[in-house]
Amino acid sequence: QVHLVESGGGLVQAGGSLRLSCAASGRTSDDYYMGWFRQGPGKEREFVATISWSGVNTGYADSVKGRSTIFRGNDKNTVYLQMNDLRPEDTAVYYCAADFPPYRGYMDEIGEYDYWGQGTEVTVSL
Repeated sequence: QVHLVESGGGLVQAGGSLRLSCAASGRTSDDYYMGWFRQGPGKEREFVATISWSGVNTGYADSVKGRSTIFRGNDKNTVYLQMNDLRPEDTAVYYCAADFPPYRGYMDEIGEYDYWGQGTEVTVSL
């Protein structure tokens, strides 16, 4: 089992920045991907970003590309999502997720991931 805890959400004005954190505990000695997804009001959950164990491989949704950076901490079991130039449409609950081998290869899909956190809320005001 893996336990994921997100933090760092909050209220920010448009154009501002936030750094979300996700700490993983439990079965964390393996090689695993981590991802960020979000669910806005009245919307379906959608992919935001993903990162490999080494941190070399990353992927982003077009909606956040160029404004967001996903990276791992030195201990590998904490993942961050730095979000800049935030927009009202970024308002959502942000979830982190962990994906253990075998990988199905669809790192931008909800079904790829094995474990999920409870989410942290981000609200971007005008």
